[in-house]
Amino acid sequence: MPGVTIVIVLLAVVAATLFAGVKTVPQGQEWVVERLGKYHVTLKPGLNFIIPYIDTVAYKVSTKGDVLSVGAQEVITKDNAVIITNAIAFIKVTDPTRAVYEIQNYEYAIQNLVMTSLRAIIGQMDLNSALSEREHIKARLQDNISKEVANWGIYVQSVEIQDIKPSDSMQKAMEQQASADRFKQATILEAEGKREATIREAEGRLEAAKREAEAQVRLAQASAKAISDISIAIQDKDLPAVFLLGDRYLSTMQKIATSPNSKLVILPSDLPAAVRGLMGKGEK
Repeated sequence: MPGVTIVIVLLAVVAATLFAGVKTVPQGQEWVVERLGKYHVTLKPGLNFIIPYIDTVAYKVSTKGDVLSVGAQEVITKDNAVIITNAIAFIKVTDPTRAVYEIQNYEYAIQNLVMTSLRAIIGQMDLNSALSEREHIKARLQDNISKEVANWGIYVQSVEIQDIKPSDSMQKAMEQQASADRFKQATILEAEGKREATIREAEGRLEAAKREAEAQVRLAQASAKAISDISIAIQDKDLPAVFLLGDRYLSTMQKIATSPNSKLVILPSDLPAAVRGLMGKGEK
């Protein structure tokens, strides 16, 4: 019986040993095998065999695309504005051996690399550029990260800027500045409107004065011509001439008196003598 027991134990050990040497790697993973503490081979998806007790699976690395979230952080722009931003990096392990031996923790390293590069890129931009040029920041960030992690056997598929906005204190300052700018613009527009109205009003008064003066000149010219025509027509007939010219003289004086630019009208005390004077027939 003891012999049978030993045989059973030996068979069990052999079976366990054989079972330990058979490894089935699932799709989307690659296993890094070490032999006596040193890298030996990388097992691909499917059925694989190793030497039990000598070979050990040291790392099981996923070769699927992975998402790394970079938490929100405060970043100072070139013009000393504080903004808050966060990002997401989409990565894929292309060389598991380098991913586990070249870097202690590639996920943590990439997260910190994204944060550092993001601060450096935004630090070279002013506030307006940082808020409006998200695609430019994304392109530069991905380029920087890809170069850094290439030696780690990792491919950066994309880096997305989730959010980028001013800090609470900066946002309040921007709102106050915008309000001040709107008030300033409104004040300027109001002043320009008043100035334009004053100019137009002055131009209107000037134009009215010019037209009034032209009207007075034309009226005077017309009256002088009429008197001259009448004088030539009546010649030595004084009484009709005095009547006609006196009537025209009084009409002209009445129009002048009603003008807003005329405040005082003086009439001669001897109107007939004045009319004869106009005719050149005053008393000798």
